[in-house]
Amino acid sequence: MTDTVLLERRGASAIVTLNRPEKLNALDEALMRDLDRVTREVAEDEAVRAVMLRGAGRAFMAGGDVAFFHANLDQLGPRFQEMGQGFHASVKRLRTMPKPVLACVHGACAGGGLSVMLACDLAIASRDAQLSLAYANIGTSPDGGSSFTLPRIVGLRKALELAFLGERLDADAALALGLVNWVVAPEELESRAAEILARLAAGPTFAYGRTKALFNETWERPMAGQLDAELASFGRCIPTHDFAEGTGAFVQKRKPAFTGR
Repeated sequence: MTDTVLLERRGASAIVTLNRPEKLNALDEALMRDLDRVTREVAEDEAVRAVMLRGAGRAFMAGGDVAFFHANLDQLGPRFQEMGQGFHASVKRLRTMPKPVLACVHGACAGGGLSVMLACDLAIASRDAQLSLAYANIGTSPDGGSSFTLPRIVGLRKALELAFLGERLDADAALALGLVNWVVAPEELESRAAEILARLAAGPTFAYGRTKALFNETWERPMAGQLDAELASFGRCIPTHDFAEGTGAFVQKRKPAFTGR
């Protein structure tokens, strides 16, 4: 049986590829299970310093496998609770693993696909990308954490508009809303994404992880608590090799050579 999620290592980078191209990488039980397994593997591998998530074929991820859902309506309720636990574990892992995660988006990015993209730290999109929350179009509410991430990026009213109407956004509209960081021509997507990924993998991984945690936790604290957390986090970075290297490189006017430690 073909794995529905592939893992490739390139030095300190991990490339995770959603691999149901004949179904536009739509989420079914197998893909949810494999995504849970692979995201756990890259999260726990200390040799991996940056992760890229992409889709095989013509799309990033066209949401849930609606045909699979409809064919299993009689048993989908309880079955989806178990399937969804694994999917949501993957989303949480992407959001919280102490290393940067880049989404590389082309073609359809809808429903659960948009939720997965929003869970990543950064996103680069091909100009042919089409983004949609899409859940209302099949008569359900969002999953995959998009009800958490989307309002924090675009604001509550815009998030509700996207959720209620389910309309598609092109790549330029997604960029204007802050849903993606970069938009490039389709032929440039792979090379530009690889360039960004390599830069992230060569960065100060421990500091990236602390920065990611601070930004994720900022919604849960008042200003005073966030200031305390920043002091504690800075203190944890001081004994690292990368802090000594970064400060030394600054003083010596050279490029730092971070190790991620």
